[in-house]
Amino acid sequence: MADDEHEIVERQAGKGFEARFDLDDAFSDGEDTDYDLEFSSAAIRKHLAENPSWVGNDIREDDGETENSSACDHDTSISTFYLDGGSNSYSESRSSSSPPPLTAEQPDEREVPQDFSDITLSEEPGANGHSTSHEDTQEGSCSPLRDTSPPWDTSYPAVHIDVSRSLPSRVMMNSGTENNGKDYKEDEVVHPISNASSSYLPAPSHDILPLPLPPSPSSPLPNSPTAPTTMSSRRQTYSAGPSAFQRVMSQTRPHFLPPKNRQEDQKHMADWQAMMKQSRVAEEKRRKALQERRLARELKIEQSMYKWEKEILPDWRVVYKNPNLRKLWWNGIPTKLRASMWQQAVGNALALSKDNFRSCLSRATRALSSGSFPTETLQAVEQDILSTLPALHIFHPKTGPLYQDLRDMLCAWVVSRADEGLGYVHGTAKIAGMILLNMKPQQGFVVMRNLLERHCMRSLYGSVAAKDDVEAYYRIFDTLLADCMPKIYFNFKQHQISPGAYLPDWLIPLFLDHLPFEACARLWDILLLEGDSFLFRAALAVLAVLEPRLFFPDRQELLDLLRGENKAAIEVAKRDGRLLDGAKYDIYGVDEETLWECIDSMEDWWKESTWKRLTQRELPDL
Repeated sequence: MADDEHEIVERQAGKGFEARFDLDDAFSDGEDTDYDLEFSSAAIRKHLAENPSWVGNDIREDDGETENSSACDHDTSISTFYLDGGSNSYSESRSSSSPPPLTAEQPDEREVPQDFSDITLSEEPGANGHSTSHEDTQEGSCSPLRDTSPPWDTSYPAVHIDVSRSLPSRVMMNSGTENNGKDYKEDEVVHPISNASSSYLPAPSHDILPLPLPPSPSSPLPNSPTAPTTMSSRRQTYSAGPSAFQRVMSQTRPHFLPPKNRQEDQKHMADWQAMMKQSRVAEEKRRKALQERRLARELKIEQSMYKWEKEILPDWRVVYKNPNLRKLWWNGIPTKLRASMWQQAVGNALALSKDNFRSCLSRATRALSSGSFPTETLQAVEQDILSTLPALHIFHPKTGPLYQDLRDMLCAWVVSRADEGLGYVHGTAKIAGMILLNMKPQQGFVVMRNLLERHCMRSLYGSVAAKDDVEAYYRIFDTLLADCMPKIYFNFKQHQISPGAYLPDWLIPLFLDHLPFEACARLWDILLLEGDSFLFRAALAVLAVLEPRLFFPDRQELLDLLRGENKAAIEVAKRDGRLLDGAKYDIYGVDEETLWECIDSMEDWWKESTWKRLTQRELPDL
């Protein structure tokens, strides 16, 4: 093919590639003259010199176009080096000679001049003991412009490139640079960067932008842990007190509204603090009033002791006939008479003997010693004991004085139900613990077995076969809730919350998990007198106390509140310094006096006839 019809490409040492093209433009109008284009760094520099308006003074200074910087800075730019031995700064002074082409026998070795065979990316030239090149000599003439101060402390290694070596050992790196104030030393250990070494090397200076070292096309250099680099870590410190954003952020207006001016924000903040102070004062007055009412009621109970011993203790059924004595019972049983009155009110429908506890405990002891006692049941018993009245600390496994009595009572109860094929139910430890606080284990075991044999409690503590009865009791409670508190009923229906989501947690432990101990003791007094109907009346009273909090738009938040796990209430309780190891509803301010106000307010519409009618409709076999 003719020379004017093909592309001529020449490679010259020090110039890179020079390409000349004879362009035969198909759209030429015949007036253009042939023009040879020379693509080389020397040609570009020549054109830039002929047209100084193309490049501004700042750009010419950066590229080394000025006379002062051309002599000293031409070798400091990585872009001026060619790893094949050529340099743009010598393209005009050195004769160009094309290197021999690569052959199959020598794919990676090339003939390179000695003066550019070594390139060191370090703080000082010749730091590694290699011979300096011609550029180092020229750079030495500009020593007055060089910063001779000791190098700074840096964790970046020094990199040395020797293109005369084979490719695996061509890039070298010093791994240990130390700066001890005035003295500056480098480790003489040089680590060659193999093909598995990092292809991006960090810049050794804070003033020079980090430039990646391009890998060879035939041998890429991926990241590898073989080249140790120590990155300096700086621990982040936090100042005490509010942050800068918190100082300017408004506490009295949401973030999505326009901000207030400083004076208005300070005025509203002061008003808010005053309102909160008044609220705390009112809450303290309310607590004092409730405390005075409780002390007055306890004083009346102590003063009525002679009526209990003279009229009620001989025959407790007299309270059903005498309204005054019934009201006296509703105020609470005296503590010293509680054990005997509970035994009489519960009765012994199962006809259990006094030795029933001893026989069941001996069977449980033999099963535990032989290893035949179910392991899962024993673990459930231990876990239930840990959550039994934790604020009292009397059932703690290590320090509680009544721990062993409670464990024996629960194991004996499990054995007594084994004949019926029934297992342990979580929450039984609360009932057994409450009974043990008032009577001995032998008496308490009989009371517990008879109490849990009442129809409602047996349905809750029964097997899967009693599921229909449990659903019937849920429907009864749903009907009572719709009649008593329709707003709460419709709110629960809107969020699809049925009584089964919260009622078992209240009824199975008889409110001991959620209500204060004093309130539960008084509830038990009336429960043993009135029967199962009072369970649902007390549950309605709990909802009445919680009514201001029950209108959340989110279902999960409403369920968390019913479980006693509302995050906002817990944070307020922590802020006020209240203990969180008691009843779950302590964080909502539920106490005995507040609960009894709601129970007494139901006297106008609560009728036992309504309860009997509902039980006959839902439980016809009862």
